[in-house]
Amino acid sequence: MPPPLFLGLDVGTQSVRAALYDATGHCHGYATAALDTHHPAPAWAEQSPDQWWHAVGDAVRRAVAEVPGSADAVAALGLDCTACTVLASRADGTPLAPALMWMDQRAHREAAEVSATGDASLRWVSGVVSPEWMLPKALWLKRHRPDVYAQADRLVECTDWLMYRLTCEWTLSLNHVAAKWNYVRPEGGWSRALLATVGLDDLPGRWPERIVPLGGGDGRLSAGAAGNLGLRPGVPVAQGGIDAYLGMLGLGAARPGDLAMILGSSTCHLATSPRPLLGSGMLGCYPDAVTEGTYTLEGGQTATGSILNWFRQHLAPAETFEQLDARAAEVPPGCDGLVCLDHFQGNRCPHKDPRSRGAFWGLTLSHGAGHLYRAICEATACGTRAILDDVAGHGLAIERLFAGGGGARSRLWMQIHADVLDRPIHLPADPEACALGSALVAAVHVGAFPDLDAAATAMVRIGAVVEPRPDAARAYRAVYERYRATYPSLKPLTDASS
Repeated sequence: MPPPLFLGLDVGTQSVRAALYDATGHCHGYATAALDTHHPAPAWAEQSPDQWWHAVGDAVRRAVAEVPGSADAVAALGLDCTACTVLASRADGTPLAPALMWMDQRAHREAAEVSATGDASLRWVSGVVSPEWMLPKALWLKRHRPDVYAQADRLVECTDWLMYRLTCEWTLSLNHVAAKWNYVRPEGGWSRALLATVGLDDLPGRWPERIVPLGGGDGRLSAGAAGNLGLRPGVPVAQGGIDAYLGMLGLGAARPGDLAMILGSSTCHLATSPRPLLGSGMLGCYPDAVTEGTYTLEGGQTATGSILNWFRQHLAPAETFEQLDARAAEVPPGCDGLVCLDHFQGNRCPHKDPRSRGAFWGLTLSHGAGHLYRAICEATACGTRAILDDVAGHGLAIERLFAGGGGARSRLWMQIHADVLDRPIHLPADPEACALGSALVAAVHVGAFPDLDAAATAMVRIGAVVEPRPDAARAYRAVYERYRATYPSLKPLTDASS
């Protein structure tokens, strides 16, 4: 019989990951199940909620099967999901249409309209609302899919829907609404004036009324959900949250001065501050999003790992990522003059420009696949540097960098990040930072630890530190300046074509 186990469910863009951890952070069972993303139009992205549920059951059953007796040893379940993945459903959880993924940019006009209101609540998001977020997507659905909007008993996110499927109770995650729904707890929550101004005053009627802090709640695994997951009914389910935020906890990077980089299909940058920091190019400053009395600062890049996946899928389908890394490692820093702009799905930070698009320039006949692939790696690292430069200009001091998520498995990509940023990067012993963070929250939820700090101390271990190489760091200074000059040079063209 294994020790008490905590199940971390990580519902990402490309797959669902289920991992069973004990109180020391040791992983006893792990499995993944693939998810499909569909792009029916440029900058659109959709997924099937029913596939999420099937994949959750598949991943958990296979993870449990790796450890005899673990089905009865699961003491609690934690959940993280992609943020801003919005779906309309009936009250019984039946989806009415495919979910609009976090990376979906179709609501960029609606986002601009919400931003143009100048509502006082927008100061918490640097005055700009992303088309990825709830309000623009809800407004797009109301205007362009009025049939779906009218029939929707619930208009929620992936986390909310899965919490319902797990427990048969509708709740909202404070983590999600504080970060992506323009919910400002110190100012009373929703801005009813903002909702009314943009014609969404009926939207709160489609939201569950109960808002639960990350890791809180009293939900338990229903009999139907237990059958799908292969677990016993009644297992406590901790309130879920955003994948990157749970990844920050799974990296042990939730203290002031730390910055967590969660590298997956996108890259999310998270830092904790004891005071609000407003007006930067970050997505926002979110009070109480993780713990009471603190502010979480979030920045991000809309497409990073997804661009590498695009390259492999379309331009090198016969090669693995390991083979592509080996090709790119043979190319010198700067790719012999080749520059990439990583805005394949727009720019999330620091420009907040959903209409920007990706580009390569400087191509010659001497460039090959390794150059192109490495240029993408360098561009995404330069994008992170632009975000760190922006927050430094607004007074946020970053002392330690941590990296996790699937992208952290690539030592080449991590070395390029360390060289471009000219900073050491701490890598966890367990690369599944999001799943570990969800398990960590589940452990706190049932009293295995008094708080998140104690849980992180016991369950999180650093496996390696990637140091910057001085020669490469010097070479990347010029690369970064070329990268920075690319966006403003192309902006008039992309604006005219959108």
